[in-house]
Amino acid sequence: MKTLIVYAHPEPKSLNGSLKDLAVSTLENAGHEVRVSDLYAMSWKAVVDGADYGPDASRPLKVVRDSGRAFNAGTLTPDVLAEQEKLLWADSVIFQFPLWWYTMPAILKGWVDRVFTHRFAYGVGEHSDTTYGERYGEGTLAGRKAMLSVTIGGLEPHYAARGVNGPIDDLLFPIQHGILHYPGIEVLPPFVLYGTDRMASEDYPDVAKAWEERLLTLESTEPIAFRRQNSGDYEIPSLHLKEGLELAGRTGFGLHVRG
Repeated sequence: MKTLIVYAHPEPKSLNGSLKDLAVSTLENAGHEVRVSDLYAMSWKAVVDGADYGPDASRPLKVVRDSGRAFNAGTLTPDVLAEQEKLLWADSVIFQFPLWWYTMPAILKGWVDRVFTHRFAYGVGEHSDTTYGERYGEGTLAGRKAMLSVTIGGLEPHYAARGVNGPIDDLLFPIQHGILHYPGIEVLPPFVLYGTDRMASEDYPDVAKAWEERLLTLESTEPIAFRRQNSGDYEIPSLHLKEGLELAGRTGFGLHVRG
């Protein structure tokens, strides 16, 4: 298995840094190939601008049109092309990051904004009366798996169904469903560590053991059963879930998960 780790934390000696290093050693020792995109170490440019699309970028800038044109022409900047190549190389992708203000760090969102260009991660496939593009279970990155490894300073009850911060599944839905499932990736259940601001050094061995177990079962873990857009569950072109497919007690984001 070939695994890409996209890592976003500014401190190499952080818990996130330790989890990233452990992922590399665990997977390599198990015979897997591993590549790492350490965004802070790379001084990753997090903002989209006309420089991403070369001298032919439109004025005013049209991000969708310009990114698709540059992708088709092979004229995206070298850093973006390198990350797209890594994604195409990988069988699985691990995103290692702390939850900051209910989402991923800005540098990681900037990686998504710049790497997931038009014609690469979206805007692919047929658009017709019966098909609304290849997305949500289909697309360029279909056949790959991804998993979020997230550290959270707050306590687990704060992120439960009745917790003040909202359910963790809801907070991660825009990433897991909207960013990863959208271009076809199968999303594995996340590895979430709570209360990390209070974690003592003596707690780390148990954390490391749990993380190693998850890493060594990447290939056998069942993905989250997100509904596929073109599976027949949604009306075309409204893309509303068909009546009668709701599961008992499911509302909101949960409607889009089967079984």
